[in-house]
Amino acid sequence: NGMLSLPSSLAVVGLVPGLVLIIFLGMFALFTSWLLIQFKLRHPEVHNMGDAGYILAGPIGREVLSFGTIVFAIFATGGQLLAGQIALGVLSSNKLCLMLYTGIFAIPTLLFAMPRTLDRLSWLSVVSVVCIIVASLVGMVGAGLHPVDGWRDQYSVAAKTDFVTAFISITNPVFAYAGHFMFFILISEMRRPNDAMKAAYTLQISATTFYALFAAVTYIYLGPDVASPSFTSLPLKWSKAAYAIAIPNFLMAGSLYSHTAAKLLFVRFFRKSRHLHEHTVVGWGVWVFLIVLMNAAAFVLAIGVPIFNYLIGIAASLFASWYTYGIAGAFWLYDSWVDKGRFEAWKRMWFMCGVSWLTLAAGAFICVAGMYVTTKQIVDAYASGEVSEPFSCG
Repeated sequence: NGMLSLPSSLAVVGLVPGLVLIIFLGMFALFTSWLLIQFKLRHPEVHNMGDAGYILAGPIGREVLSFGTIVFAIFATGGQLLAGQIALGVLSSNKLCLMLYTGIFAIPTLLFAMPRTLDRLSWLSVVSVVCIIVASLVGMVGAGLHPVDGWRDQYSVAAKTDFVTAFISITNPVFAYAGHFMFFILISEMRRPNDAMKAAYTLQISATTFYALFAAVTYIYLGPDVASPSFTSLPLKWSKAAYAIAIPNFLMAGSLYSHTAAKLLFVRFFRKSRHLHEHTVVGWGVWVFLIVLMNAAAFVLAIGVPIFNYLIGIAASLFASWYTYGIAGAFWLYDSWVDKGRFEAWKRMWFMCGVSWLTLAAGAFICVAGMYVTTKQIVDAYASGEVSEPFSCG
């Protein structure tokens, strides 16, 4: 869960810069939510990022954004499997090989992804949200009752660090706000798509507020050595309690991500076929195959990149940088160009035009800088022996 990495971001840059980044990126994500939703409402035929890419850049745009959506969903599922692995390891005092924990957690993740429509997952998603909120409250209480020694002098209002180390404070919150790539699919299955912006306001404002609170409280009490995920830094009984309560969230998030990847391909294959809406042997056979394939790929990813923070950094840099931020600017620029008068429209709406170009630039910066930073950190970590080999029990 991306939220559990946020206290470690504050540990890198300090309390104030870290909170400024979390809040700014949350409000920026609310703005890009509006851009995405406006594009979807203008183009109701858009079901996923691939469809949007076709409108922007024809067949090439469709293939690029479809591929990116699938790969990002697999990365995100892998992140949840890794969180589940850590949780099961803590709960069982690491009595088994880590790969076994990942495999054990992958099975229910796969099963919960099986329903073909999101309405079957909606109530379970409510349970998931409640669980992560309660788990976070347990984590904050545990941190407050058992802070590190001399905690009042441990946290920094602002910390000095280098660019490579500090950039993780950007990639972690970017991943925490990385649900935008599913927006088109979710809105397509809403009864009233025009209510999507109400849902976005609720999501982004509540998430940003809670993320900032959780990150600040946890960092202040657990200090600069807080782990990612942060529950690992709690005393053992509090860590076990928090992880146990959070497991349904890891499970449902992983299921939703893998469901999204499979749904994009399923709709692509059967958009004009009865197999899309009817319960046919072919339809269900392809659906089950896609769900198994996506979860298998996520499992390999989870055990191949065994450090949680690095997995977040890779996914956030390559994909969330564009799907949560950058590409939204392109949607506004396209619609204003096509529907409202090309350059004249951009001149009339110069402020929105400028912000949209800056949104594109921000996505590009997070992508390039994030990949450089994360790649360097992975190389350094393996060279120093900090990380176990991929596909090992370490």
